[in-house]
Amino acid sequence: MNIITYFFWPRPDQVGYESSKIVAAISICLLFIVFAFAIKYWRKSLSNSQTRKLSRSWSALFAWFGCIGLVLAVSRAEDISYVSMRVWWLVWGLAALFALFIQAKQFKSRHYNTLPHEKIDDPRMKYLPKKKKK
Repeated sequence: MNIITYFFWPRPDQVGYESSKIVAAISICLLFIVFAFAIKYWRKSLSNSQTRKLSRSWSALFAWFGCIGLVLAVSRAEDISYVSMRVWWLVWGLAALFALFIQAKQFKSRHYNTLPHEKIDDPRMKYLPKKKKK
């Protein structure tokens, strides 16, 4: 079978809910939805405002990918043509990897911690030489 036909065949072989692939896909997608609620609960306990701000979209991402994966898995088990094509799983996986890459890159570039700063009040400082203004 040609690789293009394999991925784009509108009605792949029907597999039922007893198939280990369907059970694994549904389990992973339900786990994504559970992670979405866990991340939402975890964010409430964060004290670092920057981490809380950057992780704001994580729960929605997990929920969306979980729901879309459930739709794909159920459509494959129910033999719904064009929605059950294997190419949609490939698109789903690539979109998940792309979203993970973007979130990791954004978190790495924008995350910081504010270090405590102590101001030293030294009366001698006003008599010491300062930088010249240009």
